[in-house]
Amino acid sequence: MKLKQLNPTTSGTRFQINIQKNLLSKTNKLFKSSIKGIKRFFGRSLTNGRITVWHKGGACKKKVRQLASTDTNYIGIVVTVMYDPFRNSFIALVFDFKTSLFFNILSTAKVLPGSIVLTTNKKSDLNLGYRILLQNTPTGSIFHSLSLNNNIKYARSAGTSCQLIQKLATNCKVKLPSGVVVDVNTNSFGTLGSISNSQHNLISIGKAGKNRLKGIRPTVRGIAMNPVDHPHGGRTNGGRPSVTPWGIPTKGKPTVKKK
Repeated sequence: MKLKQLNPTTSGTRFQINIQKNLLSKTNKLFKSSIKGIKRFFGRSLTNGRITVWHKGGACKKKVRQLASTDTNYIGIVVTVMYDPFRNSFIALVFDFKTSLFFNILSTAKVLPGSIVLTTNKKSDLNLGYRILLQNTPTGSIFHSLSLNNNIKYARSAGTSCQLIQKLATNCKVKLPSGVVVDVNTNSFGTLGSISNSQHNLISIGKAGKNRLKGIRPTVRGIAMNPVDHPHGGRTNGGRPSVTPWGIPTKGKPTVKKK
């Protein structure tokens, strides 16, 4: 996909950079069964309707594209590549020759419609988009969608990938996109290649109104509030370290419970 810089006809489009999605397919009746609506509550409680998570609300309607479990044994052909509003990477629609069914998977970079994708246990099958066991993958290979217990856990975001560093008898060392090295069972699956839409980090939204369409509401600093609204209000921190609106310290104290 190519980057597209808009003409500066307005102040909102002056610095806006988007990705051209004209090569992506739109929804049609062929795979409407895998697209379902979802009820969203935008940070509000289900019982009393009060805001429980700040800075959420007012987004455009979105529908969920269900992804299939990719550890199942399949061999199919990529029909089309689509946009998914709930993730920054693209998804691919695959027709399975064994079951004659359509299902969605995460799209691999440079795997175009018409390509064959499959799950294999052979060491000789090393093509882009092939899903293969780590024990049959050469050391140094690049792959994504690393699964643990039949669930994809690592390298699911746009442009990310893992690297196989070392193979042992039962475990292997894998370098994650964050740079952390983890031990993974050799019976885990990974898809050769990297995730599509690698230029996602180069997008510039250009204006705050685009974030409002995504459901992100404005964030106001506590020091910009009145004393009645926040402990930092009144243009002063109140002679104390940074705290939440309820007086809980936010710096220097762990906020995650270990259990």
